[in-house]
Amino acid sequence: MKNSFETQRLLVRPITAEDAPFILELMNTPKWVKFIGDRNVKSIEAAEAYITEKALPQIATHGYGNNVIIRKSDNVKLGTCGVYHREGIEIPDIGFAFLPSNEGKGYAFEAASKLVEIIKDNYSLAELSAYTLEENLSSRKLLERLGFTLKGIGTLPTSDEELLHYYRKL
Repeated sequence: MKNSFETQRLLVRPITAEDAPFILELMNTPKWVKFIGDRNVKSIEAAEAYITEKALPQIATHGYGNNVIIRKSDNVKLGTCGVYHREGIEIPDIGFAFLPSNEGKGYAFEAASKLVEIIKDNYSLAELSAYTLEENLSSRKLLERLGFTLKGIGTLPTSDEELLHYYRKL
């Protein structure tokens, strides 16, 4: 997203290369590795390259992409949430990840529901997808709470792993 947005408790802004130390920490949490996958990002330099090569081009091309979620009360980075275009997939998908200490506090729903509203109101998207592993119950519950319904099984271009494919009209 070109611009940041706020919710009651959160500031959500586009990711920047300066977020590399946070992204390094997030991408190496046990849940990220288990449910999203090990991206072999093991240094701040690798995290910066990941942001520069993967996230920033999407934001430049589409006007939206990965965002960092920051708690307004203390300016602490909690996680990420974004809408992503993947090569070979027609419908963009929403994704989110949080540091373990920030899970279960409603931050993901707060940020993602506002993001869906902004995408619906400001971009020419009529639908969104989401992909998650069957055993990722917290993501599945969040997607259903956000109005997504299970469409079936799908895969992403970067993997043959079968994922649950969720879908929502905007």
